[in-house]
Amino acid sequence: MSEVGAKLLEPRAVAAALAALLLASCAAGPDFKKPAPPTVSSYTAPPVSTTVATPNVTGGEAQRFASGADIPADWWTLFHSRSLNDLVEAALVNNHDLKAAQAALAQAHETTLAQRGAYFPTVTAGFAGSRQRTPDSLAPTPATNATQYSLFTPQVSVAYAPDVFGLNRRGTEAVKAQEQAARFQMIAAQLTLTSNVAVAAIQDASLRSQIEATRELIGLNTKIVEILRYQQAKGYSSGLDVAAQESQLAQVTAALPPLLKQAAQQHDLLAVLTGRYPSEAPAEDLELSGLTLPQDLPLSLPSVLVAQRPDVRQAEANMHAASAQVGVAAANRLPNIQLTANAGSTALAIGQVFGPGTSFWALGAALTAPIFDGGTLKHQEGAAKAAYVQAAEQYRSTVLTAFQNVADTLTAIEQDAEALKASAAAADAAKVTLELSQRQWRDGYASYLTLLSAEQAYQQARINLVQAQANRYADTAALFQALGGGWWRRADLAKDTHAD
Repeated sequence: MSEVGAKLLEPRAVAAALAALLLASCAAGPDFKKPAPPTVSSYTAPPVSTTVATPNVTGGEAQRFASGADIPADWWTLFHSRSLNDLVEAALVNNHDLKAAQAALAQAHETTLAQRGAYFPTVTAGFAGSRQRTPDSLAPTPATNATQYSLFTPQVSVAYAPDVFGLNRRGTEAVKAQEQAARFQMIAAQLTLTSNVAVAAIQDASLRSQIEATRELIGLNTKIVEILRYQQAKGYSSGLDVAAQESQLAQVTAALPPLLKQAAQQHDLLAVLTGRYPSEAPAEDLELSGLTLPQDLPLSLPSVLVAQRPDVRQAEANMHAASAQVGVAAANRLPNIQLTANAGSTALAIGQVFGPGTSFWALGAALTAPIFDGGTLKHQEGAAKAAYVQAAEQYRSTVLTAFQNVADTLTAIEQDAEALKASAAAADAAKVTLELSQRQWRDGYASYLTLLSAEQAYQQARINLVQAQANRYADTAALFQALGGGWWRRADLAKDTHAD
């Protein structure tokens, strides 16, 4: 073989050998394995069943659970309230916490792209110019033997670290998993936002109804006190009766300020959730009577809940990132290869740059391996393994919490239906008592005091009924949140827009 052929073959052989080395290399550390879904077959020990119905009462419809049914993407529209829809849509557009979560996802994606740059060589270009003089006692550097001269050096440098042991691959795997964690954190933020808006609007409507009934109660109790005071002055009632009724009036009056405070707080909360200042709270006033209680409730299978809950998916991504970091720590303990090359020109005059005899080049390869570092790298790997165990346990805890949320909400929905039925029965009985008292008072068989007492009992029953109705709506919204909120059916969330 000729000398020229040998020179051409040598770089090819080196490149082939390097390629074979890269292909044969494997990434240090464990390969992540997706956790298996839970094997449980139900959320609650007793199976869920259709809730009881309370006919002719707002929110009194029976609710049936459709096992395995999918959750609609815009689940809040199942309440058929234009006001609620407007509030949720305004929150999705204007809420700043959601925008922050979206920006965090964009940041994580840019970090992933930055990490991928480690797969490629780095190429840099530079230019240096200098004017210098060497002592006469030293041999001059230029071939012209001049002791005072200028140097102009443009050059290009290339550096590349072959990923022999998977350091770059594990690093990229880690930041990609962190990006996925940020993605599911953003989805969780959106789900929490929509649920909070729905529940806040329902509570706001409930509080307004309770305030109205409480004010009527205060008026009734005030009339009773006035009558008893009149009767006391005439000798028909005792001071004990007056004191007892005054105490009752004070208790009812004391119940109003907390309701007003809660209503103002809910109003302010709705303003902030929709991206407004409290003084700019939305004008939508939701009424409980304007809501439709969803009667067919989808209930995801336990085996798919872990794929639907964004908090569980985020915990899984954190676990994946921790696994990749074990590989990063392991690779840091292995040898590292660095390939370098640079080429350029050095001339004594700017016009001679790239002229004959001014070029230079250099090729280099370096292999470095840790020998002694006081145990630093070893313990860093141990810390990474412990962090993985921590992430794995946090994942299991998140799964258990997810199942607890669903089980608690299912029980709440069942008991809410029972409570509404009892409250409606109590309200009906109080209404009958009131109607009889009104008839007897008109006919002269009952005192006005008896009539007012019946009205007081009816108004209190109204308050209890409103609370029971609000609980049914709020816990139904909580079920959609506990099951993941149907984010996988939203085009803007289901598709990973930053995927490869």
